[in-house]
Amino acid sequence: MSIIADKKLPAILDLEKENIFVMDFTRAQSQDIRPLRIAVLNLMPDKVTTETQLLRLIGNTPLQVEPVLLRVDTYNPKNTDPKHLKSFYKTFDEVLAKKIKFDALIVTGAPVEKLDFGEVKYWQELSRILDWAAHNVYSSLYICWAAQAALYYHYDINKAELPEKIFGIFNHKVLCKNNPLVRGFDDTFKAPHSRYTEVEREKLAAHPDLDILAVSDEAGLFLAASKDLRRVFMFGHGEYDAETLHREYVRDCAKGLNTAPPKHYYAPDKTIPLSWRAHGSLLFANWLNYCVYQGTPYDINTII
Repeated sequence: MSIIADKKLPAILDLEKENIFVMDFTRAQSQDIRPLRIAVLNLMPDKVTTETQLLRLIGNTPLQVEPVLLRVDTYNPKNTDPKHLKSFYKTFDEVLAKKIKFDALIVTGAPVEKLDFGEVKYWQELSRILDWAAHNVYSSLYICWAAQAALYYHYDINKAELPEKIFGIFNHKVLCKNNPLVRGFDDTFKAPHSRYTEVEREKLAAHPDLDILAVSDEAGLFLAASKDLRRVFMFGHGEYDAETLHREYVRDCAKGLNTAPPKHYYAPDKTIPLSWRAHGSLLFANWLNYCVYQGTPYDINTII
């Protein structure tokens, strides 16, 4: 269907070039449809790039979606123009003041993996958001570091630092084929990873309220969820563009970090084949359809 958003948002201009339909608020209000209201808590330094990646995937479904961009108020990103944040983002306190409820929530990764959770500047604010989401959001999707943070906060499952960065495009296998989140998936699929920490598979498997849905022999966990599908954990980055890992590698090298080139990423001729977009799109479509649209109440204010 479409994304409902302010057409001045830079990400929207890029998506329209890809023929992803965007509807303005006036036209949306003239239709007798309640769009899915999705909060996107963007913790990544490059806000605009992440907006484009996520809106591309949530806009690639038959559903009408109204994204609301959120930021933490306890940390000011250095790589995003403050005018952009003021124009297009809300703080959590603004959402609380208006008593807004959401069909869904997406929380992105963040470059803070090596810190203990309590050392992260916005941990207290994020903890408040996780508490709030439990009663004001129907289904939440946590990506990479956010997946680790949510597992720690809700289930007391901590992360562990790896001897080297998991970095590249890895093969995965589906473990729970009857779960709606992986409906239509091939038995094996590719996805990017970029992280210094992991959640041990054994700890997650031992929890009675959680299911492991997809793993990589080389990169570890990729997808897990609570049994009621109200919380979904993606440990990789199905939303990444073709060149995202390349930009990260160049950045790491510029910082003098001893980062190896991303594995299984560059073709022999140094081009970058995009081999994960289809399954990334399917995962987001399945989540929006089966975990959000078919579960959330029509009267969004009755979410408990």
